[in-house]
Amino acid sequence: MSDFTSFPIAYDQTGFFSKLVIDYISQSDRLDEFYAHQPSIEGIKQSIAARKNFNTPRQLLVEVLKEQYAGLPVSEKLQANIENLLNQNTFTITTAHQPNIFTGPLYFIYKILHTAKLAQELNKQLPEHKFVPVYYMGSEDADLDELGYINLGGQKLVWQTKQTGAVGRMKVDKSFLQLINAIEGQIGVLPEGPSLVQIFKQVYTEGKMIQQATLELVNILFSDYGIIVLVPDNAKLKTAYQSVIRKELTEGFSHHLVDETIASLKENYKVQAAGRDLNLFYLIDQNRERIEFINDHYQVNALGLRFSKSEILDELETHPERFSANVILRGGFQETVLPNIAFIGGGGELAYWMELKKVFDAVGIPYPVLILRNSFLVMKRAQLAKMEQLGFGVQDLFKDCLQLLNELVKRQSAADWNILNEINSIKELYGQLQVKAANIDQSLNDHVIALEIKTGKRLKALEQKMFRAERNKFDAAKRQITMLKEALFPNNSLQERTDNFSELFSQYGKSWMDLIYQASPSLKMEFTVLVIE
Repeated sequence: MSDFTSFPIAYDQTGFFSKLVIDYISQSDRLDEFYAHQPSIEGIKQSIAARKNFNTPRQLLVEVLKEQYAGLPVSEKLQANIENLLNQNTFTITTAHQPNIFTGPLYFIYKILHTAKLAQELNKQLPEHKFVPVYYMGSEDADLDELGYINLGGQKLVWQTKQTGAVGRMKVDKSFLQLINAIEGQIGVLPEGPSLVQIFKQVYTEGKMIQQATLELVNILFSDYGIIVLVPDNAKLKTAYQSVIRKELTEGFSHHLVDETIASLKENYKVQAAGRDLNLFYLIDQNRERIEFINDHYQVNALGLRFSKSEILDELETHPERFSANVILRGGFQETVLPNIAFIGGGGELAYWMELKKVFDAVGIPYPVLILRNSFLVMKRAQLAKMEQLGFGVQDLFKDCLQLLNELVKRQSAADWNILNEINSIKELYGQLQVKAANIDQSLNDHVIALEIKTGKRLKALEQKMFRAERNKFDAAKRQITMLKEALFPNNSLQERTDNFSELFSQYGKSWMDLIYQASPSLKMEFTVLVIE
């Protein structure tokens, strides 16, 4: 499946991305204070220089990775990438995402492939260094409503489980296995459908933790690209972040820093994440609950736990795995344990990362280059042909149905519904009336102007009614436009934010992923419409 055509589209032409994202791409100086390095080769070089001054726990990282991959098939490229992490001249390109069941929306696939493509490009452009791609799993996220479903073939498949807490620690149960049966019913007849179903059955076995199953699934899908999966829910890894957790517990340092940044960001942008007095959760068994400082004690009210200062610090020393950073401190943990120089994220992720620069500065952790993840709209050549037959190009895809239909009617209609000439004639008439009325009584001039405005509004309303009547004759075109838009923008949203990868993979297999990899614009941040056979 090597035959494809890609069309770059500027993000600000899609209508789906925030003002902050558009300003970041255009390098607006309004955002300069909120990040450290520009998303460019020069910015990458600066990030490398900053990272070299930080003592990344490489030995610990590799030890944990080898434990996590024990018993799993590891490709030669992946094995080499893990070993290379011991080298002080090796750096990571990282993306992060929660363990959505069956990978969730398409952009899960896109952002991981983006890390692989950027690592490859940097290995070419900066051969004196080595770059490896990493998927950092947000396995401690507790939002099952967001992570526990997929959309497939227009149907929403939801995991109905009574489990709560960190989704990564949840276990595959019988209701989960029923989802695999539902997926099989959808994709089993497609060429690569049975093989994908078999992969799902292999990794999602009853009793297995979701974070383990996700690691295995990503390994099967991406190991040939050398993607390293890191599950941060690990006691050994968290020892490397104990000093920051201790600072947060004793000083609550992150809250006021984020508040200061938010106050500045709010002047021009919508804020993504607001911190708390303590940006930490207590994580034990299936529970992940807020830690609060009340009356000189640390309390986890949902679990009935209460600690003095010395007790909470002893708990941190003995059980670092029980302390889970929220969104404000999570990035710092990621950048502590990985020799990372670039972070690839979506628009929302970049927005909250820009709230965190002062937090990074306060604890001396290098702040990475921020790169907006790849975005794709995948369409078939027959769909493009239909668009062109209707007189539209790729750039028109992001217009709404009514706008497209209006343009088509104006272009193709033979009826004379436009009354511009008549309106101009009326203006001339009223101009003559103004002169005539003013000669009699100057005060009548305002009355004539008011009549002209009223008449103009009624004439425009008449023209709109005539146009709507003419538009109603284009029912066939309306249906075609609506069908195309609904197919390419499910629920009036971007395809990548809604659809699961299963249908495309079941049709084309891994060659579809290779195509996305090839089409990735790497460091250049632009939306891509991908036309395939």
